[in-house]
Amino acid sequence: MLELSSKSNLLEQKSYKFSLQDVAEPNLYRDIYSYDEVPKIPFNHRRVPMDMPERIYITDTTLRDGQQSMEPYSPEQIETIYKLLSKLSGPKGIIRQTEFFIYSKKDREAIERCMALGLEFPEITTWIRANRDDFRLVRDLGVKETGILVSCSDYHIFKKLKMTRRQAMEHYLRTVADAFEAGVRPRCHFEDITRADFYGFVVPFVNELQKMSADAGIPVKIRACDTMGYGVPYSEVALPRSVPGIIYGIHHYSDVPHDMIEWHGHNDFYKAVPNATAAWLYGAGAVNCSLLGIGERTGNIPLEAMVFEYASLKGTLDGMDTTVITEISEFFANEIGYSIPPMTPYVGGQFNMTKAGIHADGLLKDEEIYNIFDTGKILGRPAMVSVGKTSGLAGIAYWLNAHFRLTGAAAIDKRSPIVEMMKEKIDAEYEDGRQTEFSTEELEKLAYEASDGSLSK
Repeated sequence: MLELSSKSNLLEQKSYKFSLQDVAEPNLYRDIYSYDEVPKIPFNHRRVPMDMPERIYITDTTLRDGQQSMEPYSPEQIETIYKLLSKLSGPKGIIRQTEFFIYSKKDREAIERCMALGLEFPEITTWIRANRDDFRLVRDLGVKETGILVSCSDYHIFKKLKMTRRQAMEHYLRTVADAFEAGVRPRCHFEDITRADFYGFVVPFVNELQKMSADAGIPVKIRACDTMGYGVPYSEVALPRSVPGIIYGIHHYSDVPHDMIEWHGHNDFYKAVPNATAAWLYGAGAVNCSLLGIGERTGNIPLEAMVFEYASLKGTLDGMDTTVITEISEFFANEIGYSIPPMTPYVGGQFNMTKAGIHADGLLKDEEIYNIFDTGKILGRPAMVSVGKTSGLAGIAYWLNAHFRLTGAAAIDKRSPIVEMMKEKIDAEYEDGRQTEFSTEELEKLAYEASDGSLSK
């Protein structure tokens, strides 16, 4: 059977409709996931077209998946995080949604506090266990969308749920019907999709959801969850590990609109960010992230990383206020007590700090030589140097100018007597066996002494 595609405006074969394969034994893809070996990446050399939507968004799971790996946040902390997300999102709402728990009194207090702010973005959504009472609770709180778990790999269906594929699908469809009855938009979290039988379970299940959605007149969002970080962003990789293949397949074989497809990934194999970018490129309308990448095991997709991926792909920040990323990192460090690894891009204490003297000399001549972009303007974090054994005159001069904000005629040259005097004292300490870098307080004291008190905070 041929149909004229509204997407490509070409005749396409529509005779194939994937049906549920209700297998007797689970398909665990042991040739790929043998467990006692590193997972393998199979290639089938089948290409799918890039199809990035006109509008792409970021969604947030800091207060749900992120919080699962932390001590519970207080309602006051959640309110602050929500306000920071809204400020970062900008007037166009690029950070479109964020999800909350609703089970405890504190959870509900946090939602009520955030809703009372009257902020348009990010939209408040929830994540619940799949039963009627919880859907009513969501509705009564005034929340319009909720996430529900629909685990889709045989690892989960057979081993965790102790069901067959048909039993699992029928259970999930009843749950979605309960959401419709309560007047709540369901967001189906396809857990462990990178170990699922894509054509034998995922596509047939999504097709049934699409039929139910059309009958009810209520949209159903499909969140493809790379629960274990097995996804691969490369072209021509075979399913179930292919991120392009998963996103393309959900859109092409099940006619799910771009804005109803979302990607949720983890970083177990260092691919969280490139997988999320690939999801956008191949048709996902949103990628689901958490601030600082906080989440289960190695963490979720870092939200701040996708802010910059967005700007790189679109050529604009579309109003997102990236200086808020620094506010967020400071809030997590100072108010929540979260220890951010110092070399973490964009948020770590040393992400734009150079330690080599030869690099410091380049920074002193032109910051652009060794800084990724104008971090002072974009993040409120000027490029810095640490002062240690290899810093040299240039490193000390750069530190003085950056720390004391000396520019133009007031800037100190590396041949300045102040710099030479400081270097002499620094070198003497290393000759006496010192191994550590100099602290800010130590350098301020040396600068004060070398300048006869003219340089001080």
